[in-house]
Amino acid sequence: MDQNDSSPETPDARKDSDLIAAARGAAVHSYAPYSRFKVGAALRFADGTIVTGTNVENASYGLTLCAETVAVGQAMAQGRRGGLVAVAVTASGADVVTPCGRCRQVLMELAGLGGTDPLIHCCGESEVRTARLSELLPAAFGPARLA
Repeated sequence: MDQNDSSPETPDARKDSDLIAAARGAAVHSYAPYSRFKVGAALRFADGTIVTGTNVENASYGLTLCAETVAVGQAMAQGRRGGLVAVAVTASGADVVTPCGRCRQVLMELAGLGGTDPLIHCCGESEVRTARLSELLPAAFGPARLA
């Protein structure tokens, strides 16, 4: 995973900054009474639309919803079936956070429907590491494998 070295003056860096801010804003609404680990995710589509999600914990831990999964569900509910170009994931705490394996697969499903390989911005308090989804989930199983 590479450091995000985009200059703050570039249009892509501004878009990335807006995406990360949206993820941080979503984390504020997290329901995390058990772990206190608040996660926010934001998805950016080719048309510039940003869709957010936050983690929703459950007393039965296995039923907890990750922020990325909630964001993908929101996007699907809006009829989005492709065009995913970037994702930002943030969490409470200083360390950089990455999507869990399940969320990487859920993101791959949405990306695969549109044939994209989105950038994933994994954010900490003062650091952002960026990678392509294909780097985080190599040899992924996606919709194209069913054809």
